[in-house]
Amino acid sequence: MRIVDLSVAIEDHTPCDPPSMPTTIEYWDHKRGAEHMRQFFPTATDKDLPNGLGWAIEYIKLTTHSGTHMDAPWHFHPTMNNGERARTIDEAPLEWCYSDGVVLDFSNKPTGYRIMAADVEEELKRINYTLKPLDIVVIRSGADKAWGTPEYLVTGCGMSREATLYLLDRGVKVVGTDAWSWDRPLGLIAKEFEATGDASLIWEGHYAGIEKEYYQMEKLTNLDQLPPFGFKISCFPVKIKATSGGWCRTVAIFDK
Repeated sequence: MRIVDLSVAIEDHTPCDPPSMPTTIEYWDHKRGAEHMRQFFPTATDKDLPNGLGWAIEYIKLTTHSGTHMDAPWHFHPTMNNGERARTIDEAPLEWCYSDGVVLDFSNKPTGYRIMAADVEEELKRINYTLKPLDIVVIRSGADKAWGTPEYLVTGCGMSREATLYLLDRGVKVVGTDAWSWDRPLGLIAKEFEATGDASLIWEGHYAGIEKEYYQMEKLTNLDQLPPFGFKISCFPVKIKATSGGWCRTVAIFDK
């Protein structure tokens, strides 16, 4: 069996997120950990611990959408399936989170390109694949080449409402992208909205979840190491009560 890690690391003060969504990690080394341990062993001294050292521990402040993560329908809107209460990440059907993977490669498209249903059809034809229910479809936007830099936020193409519904209409329940957002970079959409007044452009890919339930991974990586199909994807989200998303250690699995 071969496993390819499709997840980025959660990092301290990553430049890949906007200032309103900071990630901070406070690292306590083994010396500080020894001080912490004395809360549990108040009579212990340095000589009672190996080299006077205790445990290492970290305190992290982040959002449920930091690092590689999965969005739940609650992130998109309070309702899904045209009126049902939207599910939160702890309610995600686990049977949807391990299935055959499919890569649609749009990395040749320019930043800001709006992927439409016809683009999805063309790419499926190119790779000679027919979608089936519960396939996990991941989009290679090319944005991950900018990971680790502020440019990541404004790099890559994104999925339109109609392209998203194209996948969902064929029974796809879980999707993903190597970009910061399933939609096009938000700054570019904002400029188009200001110029046109067309509100249908705002977060259109995400808002498709109002019509049909689906779960969406963002900030994937290493999609260039995958074939178009012929592997499994495992993407079980961390179970956080009543939240709009959860972190994923997403991997591709190949049987040798």
